[in-house]
Amino acid sequence: MAVTESERRAMTRALELAVRGPRGANPQVGAVFLSPDGEIIAEGWHRGAGTAHAEVDALSHLEPGAARGATAVVTLEPCNHTGRTGPCALALIDAGVSRVVYALDDPGAASGGGAERLRAAGIEVEAGEQADAARTVIADWLTAQRLGRPHVTVKWAQSLDGRAAADDGTSQWITGPSARADVHRRRAASGAIVVGTGTLLADDPSLTARDGDALLPDQPIPVVIGSRDIPADAAIHRHPHPPLHFDTHDLHAVLAELHRRGIQRVFIEGGPTLASAFVAAGLADEILVYVAPVLLGGARLALTDIGVGSIAEARRLTVDEWMPLGADLLVIARPADSDAREEGS
Repeated sequence: MAVTESERRAMTRALELAVRGPRGANPQVGAVFLSPDGEIIAEGWHRGAGTAHAEVDALSHLEPGAARGATAVVTLEPCNHTGRTGPCALALIDAGVSRVVYALDDPGAASGGGAERLRAAGIEVEAGEQADAARTVIADWLTAQRLGRPHVTVKWAQSLDGRAAADDGTSQWITGPSARADVHRRRAASGAIVVGTGTLLADDPSLTARDGDALLPDQPIPVVIGSRDIPADAAIHRHPHPPLHFDTHDLHAVLAELHRRGIQRVFIEGGPTLASAFVAAGLADEILVYVAPVLLGGARLALTDIGVGSIAEARRLTVDEWMPLGADLLVIARPADSDAREEGS
């Protein structure tokens, strides 16, 4: 049976509900229950680790037996394991739903398999509805599940001719206030912000997320990579979180340690050297390029050596979005092979 128009609308609503939940160790998930005639009878979302999953949250708003014959529309495959809460697939079976529509398969070795369990109980299951939109919502959690490391966003600002600074090294400000405000919002949505010691010593950044001069409520943990010491009077020491300093150039080891600490999304702002290193290592899951309508010329490129020796070795990207920010343009892209790379991991 094809997905109905009411189910499509319900999935759109479930995605809106999903982002109400906090980012953390568990994915953001939304659920909407439809009556047999396609009317919404309950909504729910996951409110964080240890709380009811979205499906169970929605069921809690219904009288016993009210979900019998209903359709559950969920942004992620109902889980099939017992952790702090029971399996959502079993909760749906016990509730008597007749159909489940979900967006993305659960990649977890323990938590996946809910769809198979539902089908075995005689429930119709339809997968893949608005999968791309759902993937965007939980991209960091998916990366952590599939690759065992945080989701990595590499950001840089550049002139139209690809320079990160003028020849004398000055770079403040290539982009305008709208682009800088967007950067700070994205910093606040990340678990950690990463720079190299070169950028730290040259610019003395605070690495905070701000709205004007005021700190935003959510602050990323500041992370510095490199062998040089952090000066005692560096602005980073006034950050709300103590900085982490990794005296290594092993980016995989850094990400593994951040993952161990529960960080699922990192924001790379370390200048051309560090940005190029993450791209060259194949560790950039998302690339944000803020392009200003200025020309600088010179040798200070926004990206340096990324291991491309010929056009055949070019790092192909898929552009997911571009948006004007004042006079500037933000381009959001990801590696063209990212879906296949993760699914094959």
